[in-house]
Amino acid sequence: MSIQVLKPKFEIDECLEKVRECLEKGWTGMGFKTVEFEEAWKKYTGHPHAYYINSDTVGLHLAVKILKLQNGWQDGDEIITTPITFVSTPHSILYENLHAVFADVDEYLCLDPVDVEKKITNKTKAVIFVGYGGRVGRLEEIVALCKKHGLKLILDAAHMSGTRVNGVTPGAWDGVDVTVYSYQAVKNLPTGDSGMICFADAENDSICRKMAWLGINKDTYARTTSQGSYKWKYDVDYVGYKYNGNAIMAAIGLVQLNYLDRDNARRREIVARYNKGFEKNAKIQIVGANYPDECSYHIYELVVPDREALLAELATHEIYGGVHYRDNTEYSMYRYAQGTCPHAHKVSQHLITMPLHMWLSDEEVDEIIRVVNNFVK
Repeated sequence: MSIQVLKPKFEIDECLEKVRECLEKGWTGMGFKTVEFEEAWKKYTGHPHAYYINSDTVGLHLAVKILKLQNGWQDGDEIITTPITFVSTPHSILYENLHAVFADVDEYLCLDPVDVEKKITNKTKAVIFVGYGGRVGRLEEIVALCKKHGLKLILDAAHMSGTRVNGVTPGAWDGVDVTVYSYQAVKNLPTGDSGMICFADAENDSICRKMAWLGINKDTYARTTSQGSYKWKYDVDYVGYKYNGNAIMAAIGLVQLNYLDRDNARRREIVARYNKGFEKNAKIQIVGANYPDECSYHIYELVVPDREALLAELATHEIYGGVHYRDNTEYSMYRYAQGTCPHAHKVSQHLITMPLHMWLSDEEVDEIIRVVNNFVK
């Protein structure tokens, strides 16, 4: 049997039961289960606000758009982010006619606060920090930096569902203006595709709920459950988008949330096994080795001398690794920033993602370790 790099595991019977409830009730769109999921997520994370959306990507766009609107940013203003991320992150900056500035990464593949500060100009308005692989990195220093320079902080927490530091969800820290999560198909909390946007500020949350529903000031569920003869009436306050989540995905998310801590604990066991297996191989660098926090470990990465050769060797054993991610400054549209993040560029040429998911047995992890160590000498 082949071993995939990422493979979600669903609590199928419970998910089907929750989905059946939506179908029987005749409510599969926004509302009902989406509201229930928002409340459950707030309780789980400590966020004061949470709005269910159809992806992390749209959440990042909403975060940038609303902060731009509320703070009077101008076209051409700058947001600093990392080049080691999925393109959703810098794209969200360009959606609003802002300029993406890339800063280098540290040993955790998260933003290096020293390089971030070097990249701040009088046009810098915000930082988008990516919790790469679920790690917090040096987020505390980034928070302090943003406070020092009066910058907004967006946390792209696509990999961070369940990550905690001293029992606290990093997205709920003071100084984080908005956090965006992903429940995409292979994430730690998988649905078909969806996400959650969590603003620290109540007014921004209110605007977000309108903006994500075509700018309408009262969503369908609110109108259906409200009282009075004019419940069908609504106004349109913004040129918004159809970014809302739906009850089917929320129903699956509610079930999966019940098992998130259990699954993340298993991920940490697998990571510990990998770390022990690779720690004596001088040719291999473990990204974020011996990371101390309660990390979600969405992905597990190694830095190796010849990634392509190792990927090919693994495939001969029906073990399939991956690459997360290519240095974004190599893409044609972001090539203007080439050479500005030398460490990120160098490490991205050698990054390989090892299989990490709930279907992996200890024996399979040991076999992966054996194959890698026998090849990388």
